[in-house]
Amino acid sequence: MSDQKKPKILVILHQERSTPGRVGQELVRRGFNLDIRKPRFGDTLPCTMDDHAGAVIFGGPMSANDTDAFINKEIDWVGVPLKEEKPFLGICLGAQMMARHLGATVSAHKDDLVEIGYYPITPTKQGNDLMQWPEKVYQWHREGFSLPRGATLLAKGNTYANQAIKVGENAYGIQFHPELTYHMMNRWTTLASDRMSLPGAQGRRDHFRGRFIFDPPVFRWLQSFLDLWIGTADNPRTSATRELA
Repeated sequence: MSDQKKPKILVILHQERSTPGRVGQELVRRGFNLDIRKPRFGDTLPCTMDDHAGAVIFGGPMSANDTDAFINKEIDWVGVPLKEEKPFLGICLGAQMMARHLGATVSAHKDDLVEIGYYPITPTKQGNDLMQWPEKVYQWHREGFSLPRGATLLAKGNTYANQAIKVGENAYGIQFHPELTYHMMNRWTTLASDRMSLPGAQGRRDHFRGRFIFDPPVFRWLQSFLDLWIGTADNPRTSATRELA
């Protein structure tokens, strides 16, 4: 299949040097082209998903409660893939944007606790029915979202209750970061080292020690999730109902 004919995944990023990391790498490996856009820096978003097989909104240091025009634009735009029932994935900020679009709230923990490092998650029955989940996942956030009306909770956490949700047949939101590469962990823990002094955050050494132990299961989860969510360019999924063991 030529590059021009490969189905495209719309990738929405929020910082000048942001990349889609391992999620992007795995989508390319599956034969998709990545259509990377950064509305914060003036990129437009399509009014329909006709030209895209799916869309991912990634994270960022901003809040879904910010009043910046691009934040409101992205929150409103989430309605496009939801209405057309095209595969959509929100990661961290992206999940919070989907939650806000659906009328839920995004807020900090009542004790101002953050999750920065590796933290346990517990799948719900609905989550277990879909797939196997890792014991711990990599987090980098200081806000969470309430469960939107009509959403299915797939995984829970101790500090922030809602860790993974499903909306309809094809839309998912996850609070954690399966896209994280080793290079990204180095960059995040260096450029934003001040975040690791926040209440509840783990120290830099624990991040790297945790990656050695917990990242292989997270990577296996990501591959299974992408099978479920989008498939491959040769056989893209339009419905995310297949159960995985």
